[in-house]
Amino acid sequence: MAKTNAIGLERTDYRAQPSTLCPGCGHDSIANQIITMAYELGIPPHRLVKFSGIGCSSKSLAYFWGRTHGFNALHGRMPSVATGAHLANHTLLSLGVSGDGDSGSIGLGQYKHMLRRNVPMVYIIENNGVYGLTKGQFSATADLDQNSKYYGHNPLPPVDLALEAIVGGATFVARSFSGDAKQVQQLLRAAIHHEGTAVLDIISPCVTFNNQPDSTKSYPYGKEHEIALHEIAVMSPDYIEEKSEITTDYEAGEVITVEMHDGTYIRLKKLDRDYDPRNRAQAIQLLEEASREELLLTGLLYYEEPRPTLAQTENLVDTPLAHLTEEKLRPPREALEKLMQELA
Repeated sequence: MAKTNAIGLERTDYRAQPSTLCPGCGHDSIANQIITMAYELGIPPHRLVKFSGIGCSSKSLAYFWGRTHGFNALHGRMPSVATGAHLANHTLLSLGVSGDGDSGSIGLGQYKHMLRRNVPMVYIIENNGVYGLTKGQFSATADLDQNSKYYGHNPLPPVDLALEAIVGGATFVARSFSGDAKQVQQLLRAAIHHEGTAVLDIISPCVTFNNQPDSTKSYPYGKEHEIALHEIAVMSPDYIEEKSEITTDYEAGEVITVEMHDGTYIRLKKLDRDYDPRNRAQAIQLLEEASREELLLTGLLYYEEPRPTLAQTENLVDTPLAHLTEEKLRPPREALEKLMQELA
C-alpha cells in the first residue's frame, strides 16, 4: 500500500505531466519540492490555483500539483491574472511560477504593482539569467560583463529581483538555490503560510545555456559560493487566533522565532552573520554587499508583519465573489435609480 497523507492522498496525486525540460534543469528540482511540500502539508489540490507567464519556468505548471486550478498567462502578465483570480475568490491558495525574463523584463511593472497591492500568493522566480526557451539570450538578471557562447558580451548590470521586492513593498522575500533542496523546501513551507505576497527568488541554473563556472547562475558557482544566512525550521503549533505585533529580541547565536498569523512560525538559527530579516534597511544593505562581493546569500532575506492584503484593502465580503448569487451581484433597479439620484 502506498503511503498517504493526512487527507488520504498519495504523493503521486500531486504530480502532473512528465517534464519536457532539459535533464538536470533546476526548474524540475523546484517542482519536486513543491510536490513534496503540498503532499506533506496535506493541502487539498482543489484549494490551489497556480499561475505562470511564458518561458521555461512557466512550463513548470504542467509538471506539478495536478487536479488544481491553473492559468498559463501571456509573457509578463501573470500578476494581473493572479490579482483578478484573488479578487474573484480570495479563499483559494495561489502559487505562481515565473522566470527572470518574465518578471525582470516585460513583466517588471506588473511585478512591482502586485507587490504594493500585497496579493496573497507564493511568487516563485526561477532565476537562471538567460532566455532558455529562445536559445540563451541574456535576461535582465544576467551578470555584468558575462560572456555567452552564442550571444557575446553583456555590458549591462543585473536587476536584483529580491531587492526590487523589498523596495517594492513585499512582506516576505527569500533567496535560495535549486541545488539546496532542504532550504527550498523549508522556504516553500514558510511562504505558503504567509499572509501576503511571498517572493522566492530561486537561482535555478540553465544547464544548456548558462552553466559555465563563472556565471553566478550556474551549478558550480552556486555550490561553491552559497552562504546560508541561517538554518530554517518551519513549525506548526496549535492555531492561535489572536493577532498581535510580531516582535522578538535575540542575542548573537540564539534562535529567532518569527510567528505567522495562522499559528505557524519560522525558527531561524543564525550562523555567521548578525542579521535580522525584519530590518528592511539591513536587508537592502545585505543584498548590495552580496552583489559587490559576488556572494550567493540564501535564506529568508526580509519579513514584515503582514499588512492588509488586496482583498482586505478593497473591503471584499467574506463570501468569494465567484460564489455570490446573481441577486447579490446585480442590484435592483431601485438601487441603481437611488445611486443615480445621489450622483446628480
